[in-house]
Amino acid sequence: MTDARCDVLVIGGGIAGLMTAWNLAEAGADVTLLEAHDLGTQASGANAGSLHLQIQYPEFAAYGEDWARAYGPCLGFLKESLSLWKGLSARVGEDLDVKLGGGVVVAQTDAQMHLIARKAKIEEAHGVETRLLNRNELRTVAPYLSDKAIGGGFCALEGKANPLRATPAVAMAAERAGVCLLPNTEVMGISSEPSGYRVMTSRGSFQAKRLVNAAGAAAGKVAAMLDVPIEIDGFPLQVTVSEPVGPLIPHLVYSAAGKLSLKQASNGGCIIGGGWPAARRPDGTLATDPGSLAGNMAVAAGVVPKLSQIRAVRSWTAWVNGTPDWRPILGEVPGKPGFFLSLFPWVGFSAAPMTAEVMADLVLGRNGTASLKGISVLAD
Repeated sequence: MTDARCDVLVIGGGIAGLMTAWNLAEAGADVTLLEAHDLGTQASGANAGSLHLQIQYPEFAAYGEDWARAYGPCLGFLKESLSLWKGLSARVGEDLDVKLGGGVVVAQTDAQMHLIARKAKIEEAHGVETRLLNRNELRTVAPYLSDKAIGGGFCALEGKANPLRATPAVAMAAERAGVCLLPNTEVMGISSEPSGYRVMTSRGSFQAKRLVNAAGAAAGKVAAMLDVPIEIDGFPLQVTVSEPVGPLIPHLVYSAAGKLSLKQASNGGCIIGGGWPAARRPDGTLATDPGSLAGNMAVAAGVVPKLSQIRAVRSWTAWVNGTPDWRPILGEVPGKPGFFLSLFPWVGFSAAPMTAEVMADLVLGRNGTASLKGISVLAD
């Protein structure tokens, strides 16, 4: 057991929390990070490694243009984050398989193509170009697609990274910078004190002047310990990888005909996801859902026919944090000086480098380059 003090205490050992702690330590802060599990083993290590920028088509189709316009300011934030991803391998000193080869949303009907075009106009208004492709142009860019594809939207800035390399590499960089990393340390309670906050954990208590809640799907539970209600929840999803095959898919592929995110890893395995739900056991742990597996594989093979000849070898599950409006919750909580929320829902892996940069600026009181107006619900 311990009773330790630090300048900043970060709760959450996913990639955003680790990068925030790393940035703070490099700026000279005394930082401790607490993680209830092993570092990077929740969403940050179990996601599919997609680097998203486009407005997601299923949500656009479901929620409409008003929702997309409200979410639109987040695109500039994500664009800056993907730019930071390009330099992250050099910064950590390890190849993280970052490749921004572009992302394509594939349409099979004129109605789907119309929605892609409407979505592209909103993206353009926020500085993100999604080029509309007709059938022949799409075949030239992505000849591996099904003949059913009549067109699509191509965003050249999207891509992929390897989460199994990225999060551990960031953790090692944070530790080298002086961050005290404490995995398998569950937060049991938090109280306000004149000098900051006291956090009670399974390892003892910690005192900190400032507290960053980067706990992902558990962030609502952590915030509630200080009577701060936030509308965020965890969603059980699953992903599947195929056996390695020769080069086939250089892009991040989505389908307007069904939920899909598809890419090929550097080892040749095709990673297939897209938001299909995993099953919950009675004890709360997750298991892959056979119905979701069958549905996901059917959509993937319908978009890329060669996938029907390739064996799926492994599926896994993850809790992903989400908010109803998809907008992030970033900043200092009103009425709780020194308590910061660092939550970018659904696409947190993509947003992690920029989230960490902004959070370090906020915690240290620096004038950063990013405005949170229209991005964060705490900044409105």
